[in-house]
Amino acid sequence: MAQTANSNVIEELVVTAQKKEEALQDVPIAVSAFDQNALEKSKIDGGPNLVLAVPNVNFSKGNFTGYNFQIRGIGSKLVAGSGDAGTGIHLNNAPLIANNLFETEFYDVERVEVLRGPQGTLYGRNATGGVVNLITAKPKDVFEGNVRAEYGNYNTIKGRGMINIPLGDMFALRVAGSYLKRDGFGKNLVTGNDADDRDLFGTRATLAFKPTEKFRAWVMWDHFEEDDNRSRIGKQFCSKDTGPANVGGVGFSPVAPIAQIEQGLFSQGCRATSLYAADALGTVNSQATLGGLFGALGGFQTGDAYAGKMQTPNIRDIESTFDPIYKSKTDIYEFNAAFDVADNLTLNWLSAYTFYKLTTRQDYNRYTPSVPFNTTPNPVNAFAALGAAYNSIYAGLFPGGAINDPQNGRFNRFTTSDISSGYTEQWSHEVRLQSSFEGPFNFNVGGIFSRFQGTGDYYVMFNTGTGFYQINNFLNTGNANCTTGAACVAVDPNADPNRSGHNYYDSYGPYDLTSYALFGEFYYQMSDNFKWTLGLRYTVDEKDVENHSVVLGTPGSGIGSPLPGQDAILHVKFKKPTGRFGFDWKPDLALTDETLVYAFYSRGYKSGGLNSPPSPGIGVVPTSLIFKPELIDAYEIGTKNTLLNGTMQLNLTGFYYDYKNYQISRIINRASTNDNIDAEVKGLELESIWQPLEGLRLNAAIGYLDTKIKDASLVDTFNRTGGNPLLTVVKSSSASNCVTSTASAAQALAITNAANNPFTLLGVCTITSAAGAGTNIAGTGAIAAGTNAFGGLVSEGVPQDLSGNDLPNAPHWTISLGAQYTWNFGDWDATLRGDYYHQTKTFARIYNSQPDAIKAWDNVNLTLTVNNADMGVELAGFIKNATNEKAITDFYLTDDSSGLFRNVFYTEPRTYGVSVTKRW
Repeated sequence: MAQTANSNVIEELVVTAQKKEEALQDVPIAVSAFDQNALEKSKIDGGPNLVLAVPNVNFSKGNFTGYNFQIRGIGSKLVAGSGDAGTGIHLNNAPLIANNLFETEFYDVERVEVLRGPQGTLYGRNATGGVVNLITAKPKDVFEGNVRAEYGNYNTIKGRGMINIPLGDMFALRVAGSYLKRDGFGKNLVTGNDADDRDLFGTRATLAFKPTEKFRAWVMWDHFEEDDNRSRIGKQFCSKDTGPANVGGVGFSPVAPIAQIEQGLFSQGCRATSLYAADALGTVNSQATLGGLFGALGGFQTGDAYAGKMQTPNIRDIESTFDPIYKSKTDIYEFNAAFDVADNLTLNWLSAYTFYKLTTRQDYNRYTPSVPFNTTPNPVNAFAALGAAYNSIYAGLFPGGAINDPQNGRFNRFTTSDISSGYTEQWSHEVRLQSSFEGPFNFNVGGIFSRFQGTGDYYVMFNTGTGFYQINNFLNTGNANCTTGAACVAVDPNADPNRSGHNYYDSYGPYDLTSYALFGEFYYQMSDNFKWTLGLRYTVDEKDVENHSVVLGTPGSGIGSPLPGQDAILHVKFKKPTGRFGFDWKPDLALTDETLVYAFYSRGYKSGGLNSPPSPGIGVVPTSLIFKPELIDAYEIGTKNTLLNGTMQLNLTGFYYDYKNYQISRIINRASTNDNIDAEVKGLELESIWQPLEGLRLNAAIGYLDTKIKDASLVDTFNRTGGNPLLTVVKSSSASNCVTSTASAAQALAITNAANNPFTLLGVCTITSAAGAGTNIAGTGAIAAGTNAFGGLVSEGVPQDLSGNDLPNAPHWTISLGAQYTWNFGDWDATLRGDYYHQTKTFARIYNSQPDAIKAWDNVNLTLTVNNADMGVELAGFIKNATNEKAITDFYLTDDSSGLFRNVFYTEPRTYGVSVTKRW
């Protein structure tokens, strides 16, 4: 998408989509490319903004510091340490498994390429959706440099710079950097500080070496660092579920404190309502959460900690006990060498090493309770049998009702927080031999080896859990904060947890990937204008995960052992052949200056992985240790045309995918369970540039996408009963949910009322017998896993028919329209540009229910650039998201034991500013 302002003929842009330099219009692949000038004019500052310019692309942040970059409906909707993204992210053709695509900004780049469709031959690994390839600017043999300063609203300060220095005849050095600091988009209403601010920078140094005409090489170091209060996740949405008025006609206990707990155990925390419901910014019913359950068991909390509370309507504001913490650091080292072993034969070696470190910490709910802890315990508690002695113990351990939790601090209110961290190292080596013979046959063959090692934790820390274990520790050992001992549930004394404690949830499973492949493409030029291509690849992926069960609340200290019957190291190996076959043809047509027609079949592959172990003994759902690889059989036909004497480019693509084993996650038993379902994908894409007269430039990128899930059914954890009144949701002893018949639930409630102990209900989800397993409960479709102590059948829920549903985050239409005009005033040029983007509605989950629906949204960017090429001076002003659209891009549905709230992700608000650039 490069252009010249001095002519209305579109300037040719060279890309390396096929690992060789070719004009964009000559590449038989659906690829969008942007040079640095195009990125700046359209305000494509970083990876998330690519959605505004590429057809059939969608982007959103994820819940655990990651993101989902989808191409044609294919990306990463799974949550698994051993999982892979469907879109490959590459830096100078080297694959990056852990990366900062959504955090860093583009600077000093030669171009950014987005390849759409499975890239199963030449590129990296697991590129079933496509590839984003960032090509950095390389050293040149001339001196040049630039510096750019920008200031905008939210007190935004940006700086970029580059200097290129020739070092004799053989060497050249290029150094570049980028800096961003701004205030927050919102406020933390508790601390009064900014929320979601930025303070980050990146640096890059590249040294090029060319001792002879036959040998050339470069080595690069790229560094990124961030330390600020970025909000990892957006607003929490919840329409509070207060629980039913009765269960099957059976009322709750006449004793009010007992009735209050009973009703809470029939709540799922949040109701399954629309994101746009009037009460969507409510608060979770804490009684339906694990922390709330411990609050009831210990007598800390009476009823719902957030009773009557609504969140602030400002989607950018939070209400957190402390400000979010976000720290990220990445170092990438790359080396590339090319040697012409013969006049038409080049050997290329690309090696890369990446070190990635990320730590984030924030308030789990991002709003504070309306009801404090009890100064004396609620008389209905799990220790009531101790009588007055318990009141004394409570007063001694929790004076004034305040729990001293080492991780959350000392508070007399329900307090939760989480930490998501990751530490990874990756090595990759690729060797390719590429020909450029004058005859009809050519090839591009090679091999790649990658090693990726990652570790990290996801902690959830809640003070009611710590308080409950402190009580038990005091009773069992005499030391509430014991750290060792057979009867001790270790309380980690450190503010920053170190995996020693069993008073918090910790998901920990170090991951080791070894991947290697042989690949090649072979080209036969059958005639001057017709070429056949055959690509083949054989990939081997070996994955190992340390198997550590969740040890929350279990006696002991340190990380958990494997679940009974499982190995200490879980291992899986996948081996798959992939490739592509097709042709490209350049017919001589009267209607066009140049035309390329291409058609290809390709097979894409994304490896499977290992499911994380669930919390032991708390659910009725059997989980497979392994989820399967994704396979895509893709059929694509396209044409690229240059028309009207080189002033117009018009490219069209049509595609159909047979998609097997789509990987999708559900959070069950406080662990991610990844399922496989089949789907089909088809669509059309149009990309066009037209310069009808000198200075005027129009562009369009339009995508149509139709995705359909094939025959599949899964239980929706947000709606386990399927809306059937014959079924009722009940809390388990670990605050997960199960389903039983309403009649059985009513019977259990009657027994509980008679016992005057609300915690009797916690046995409803506990299977004591296999009797009745496989039974369709009351003809509702809920299949029983067994029978509980009350004689009722227990089920995970009613499977929902998914057939014909859309894949998540796959809008039917994406429309990008742009226009710019350049005026010449002697030595000065002025360019005014506007970009409009529209995305139709999508669904965040495979169930396509009303709670999953995300409305259509729009975006408008405007820029004005004034440039004097002779002076090397450029002045610019911009507005991004000019209409201040508050668009939801996705959400994450949490676990039963957290109350089934949804963490929602938004686009950024309207920003504007000015910049000045000086070039030498």
